[in-house]
Amino acid sequence: MIPRIRNILYTTDLSQNSAYVFRYAVHSAQKHDAQIHILHVFEKLTPSEEAILKSQTYLPELSRIREERRTELVNHIKIRLKEFVHRELKDDPETLNRVTSILVVDGYPAEQILRKADELDCDVIIMGTHGKGLLGHTFLGSVSEKVLHRTRKPVFIIPIPKGDLHLPVSDI
Repeated sequence: MIPRIRNILYTTDLSQNSAYVFRYAVHSAQKHDAQIHILHVFEKLTPSEEAILKSQTYLPELSRIREERRTELVNHIKIRLKEFVHRELKDDPETLNRVTSILVVDGYPAEQILRKADELDCDVIIMGTHGKGLLGHTFLGSVSEKVLHRTRKPVFIIPIPKGDLHLPVSDI
């Protein structure tokens, strides 16, 4: 017996064609009478990047300014994602109400996706993959692959088509 889908985690990298993947999440939510949680992850800095920033932010004031800018950026992304969801679902208020949370977090993307899927008790994860490079058609994106190999939850990996789909998400 297939478990009931109640909560869907839709992850976005904010790319121009991420609306394509969002529509899969919406369709799944409608079909299963499920809720959608939207997640964007700021990729964590490498240890060497952290060291450089720490060496340049020896003054407490610079650290405070850097943190304020990060908070502003997170808030801006949340607002843009809310606007995007409202544009996509403006003619379907019932589905709009299915979007129960929009999260923007710091960390390693695969790790945060797995953590939030557990915290939010999500039954499935829906994410896109770009298939970059010469072997793009053979291998998944690195984040998609890590999530797929480290979770026991179903993962729907939607290949994002090449080219412009004329989707109204270019200004997320």
